[in-house]
Amino acid sequence: MSVSRAELPKQETKETRETLFESQRLVLLEAGCGVGNCLFPLLEEDRNIFIYACDFSPRAVDFVKNHALYRPERCKAFRCDLTQDDLRHHVPQASVDVVTLIFVLSAIHPDKMARALENIFRVLKPGGSVLFRDYGLNDHAMHRFKAANRLAENFYVRQDGTRSYFFSKERLAELFEGQGFRSMANDYVFRETVNKKEGLCVPRVFLQSKFAKPGPSQTSP
Repeated sequence: MSVSRAELPKQETKETRETLFESQRLVLLEAGCGVGNCLFPLLEEDRNIFIYACDFSPRAVDFVKNHALYRPERCKAFRCDLTQDDLRHHVPQASVDVVTLIFVLSAIHPDKMARALENIFRVLKPGGSVLFRDYGLNDHAMHRFKAANRLAENFYVRQDGTRSYFFSKERLAELFEGQGFRSMANDYVFRETVNKKEGLCVPRVFLQSKFAKPGPSQTSP
């Protein structure tokens, strides 16, 4: 990936805390937990939180389980393909307050994204929310791909076989709202990254959003 999860843990953790610490006891699902760069700082910060953590990679899940801070009474890590495996095999239905989806959806084939969001919707409590951050349309990384690497519109494959989709605000809102979510925030984040090796300052575009599952008195758009 052009941006690793390790580059964003401080901001991700801060944004998650702002939502999480509004109430006392919270249940979090980190969809695409990687090696736990967000997970473990949150566990250290708040003793009154339980975190479900899943990842497509068995190695990443094993890494999390072998971490010194991993405790089954406070965290449950498991391997999961969000497009195929029912999250409810590990997470009770409508039990999660907050889901983090950070640089995960872009790696999923566009035809399967809705299925992943439907999966998440089932385990989220009414009134619960998804915190999203991923690649935005016209990010510098998008323009570095050659035509041969293009799999579909805004969807590319890297040399190592991993894939990346670049989202527009409109497409992302359409995806989430199509699965019953309400859009709470959905904005581009513009950054500049300095490539010292090549002597370049390149523009980065990310999409940072928040979507909520309607509560009992609400209806989705």
